[in-house]
Amino acid sequence: MTSPAPLIVDDYAGPFARGRAGLAALRAKAYERICVLDARMRTLTAEPEEGAATAEYAVVLIAATGFAALLVTVLKSDAIKTLLTNIVKKALNVG
Repeated sequence: MTSPAPLIVDDYAGPFARGRAGLAALRAKAYERICVLDARMRTLTAEPEEGAATAEYAVVLIAATGFAALLVTVLKSDAIKTLLTNIVKKALNVG
């Protein structure tokens, strides 16, 4: 026996046909969301600390940049310039 075709009169489907179409749409949307959730869970469990390492590198780079800026500021001061110049002069006079 064949399944009965939904009765459509004046472009209006019966309540069972509309119900089936609505359930099919809900099923497709639920399947899509479950697939996305599964992909997210697999990604998180595969390498859970990948983002943490990136954040640690960023903090280290910021600290190193700050230290480099401080070192440049200190080395540009007049007292350090004269100190380094005297060290180089003494080293050249010894030889």
